[in-house]
Amino acid sequence: MSVPPDPVTYYTALHIAVLRNQPDMVELLVRHGADINRRDRIHESSPLDLASEEPERLPCLQRLLDLGADVNAADKHGKTALLHALASSDGVQIHNTENIRLLLEGGADVKATTKDGDTVFTCIIFLLGETVGGDKEEAQMINRFCFQVTQLLLAHGADPSECPAHESLTHICLKSFKLHFPLLRFLLESGAAYNCSLHGASCWSGFHIVFERLCSHSGCAEDESHADLLRKAETVLDLMVTNSPRLQLPENFDIHPVGSLAEKIRALHFSLRQLESYPPPLKHLCRVYIRLYLQPWPVDAKVKALPLPDRLKWYLLSEHGGPVEDDI
Repeated sequence: MSVPPDPVTYYTALHIAVLRNQPDMVELLVRHGADINRRDRIHESSPLDLASEEPERLPCLQRLLDLGADVNAADKHGKTALLHALASSDGVQIHNTENIRLLLEGGADVKATTKDGDTVFTCIIFLLGETVGGDKEEAQMINRFCFQVTQLLLAHGADPSECPAHESLTHICLKSFKLHFPLLRFLLESGAAYNCSLHGASCWSGFHIVFERLCSHSGCAEDESHADLLRKAETVLDLMVTNSPRLQLPENFDIHPVGSLAEKIRALHFSLRQLESYPPPLKHLCRVYIRLYLQPWPVDAKVKALPLPDRLKWYLLSEHGGPVEDDI
């Protein structure tokens, strides 16, 4: 049975069944010959695209996937159902977390990219930018949504450290590590590269970004904001150091700190230079490999559960380690 499109909206009966969230009608139409992957003539949306855009349409999304809808089909802009689900989420009123989970479990490609270069991280990066200077309660909701979706994406093989830098979630979080500290910690404890994963430190380096941020921050030693920045910088640097057996510092890694905390910043820089210049000591390698073995996040929680003496567990923990959940 071929069902003609509506002459006004150009939606087929299958599209309309999805919009009305009628999964039984969706199945009835497909089993009687409706094209499950047909796109409308205006927006080029497939039934699966429409089902992915609203959490209320989750039953239709599940039914379409069960009936064999092409999970990686893209419209004329290169947008797949997964990218539709991400782009339709605002983290406040629309949370497509379960839609995204279903699509990923159904084989959605985390490397999907539109013709404009949008990736699975584009929406997350945009939403994180919306938290700056906004309502605190909404910002917390957005941060929680971004964290949950990032967990799903990384669990299915997404790389947050690929260039270009403006599409790299790791790069964005490093640039604002004080603001996005919980998410950055999750990324690093899940094995995300702290340099560009395609071209290495010559493209962009987490160490360079963190020290650039430290050196550009004016403040005094008693400034609580600056002290918090320094504490988080120390933790981020420690997480990067324990993320690989051999330290990968960028070339021309020079710093010019000013202000009352310049000495502490230089000491941090010197310790990294020392670690790079000499073969790493055995205890450092043990710490690195144990933490790598315990990945993904939350590594510190797993360290605390180990049957080891407290002193050894303390050594294995990241600097100033604390529960990420408290900050989300």
